[in-house]
Amino acid sequence: MPNVTCSVANCEYWKTDNKCGADMIMIDIDAHSSRKFNAEFAGEGFDTEHQDHAQHSSKTCCHTFKVKKA
Repeated sequence: MPNVTCSVANCEYWKTDNKCGADMIMIDIDAHSSRKFNAEFAGEGFDTEHQDHAQHSSKTCCHTFKVKKA
C-alpha cells in the first residue's frame, strides 16, 4: 500500500506522523461529496465502478474519513 498522509487527526484511521492507517482509501471528486458511501468500515461498500476527472487536487475529497471514537 502506498504511503498516504492525512492531516485530519480526528479520523479513526489517522496514525502518528499524519499517516493514514485505513485498509482502503476512497477519494472522489467534490461534485460527489454528498454521495452516501458506506465509510463506516474502510474497504467495504465503496463505489469502485465509476471514473471521474479532476482538474486540480482541490477538487477532490476523501470518503474514507470516519470520526475517531473518544
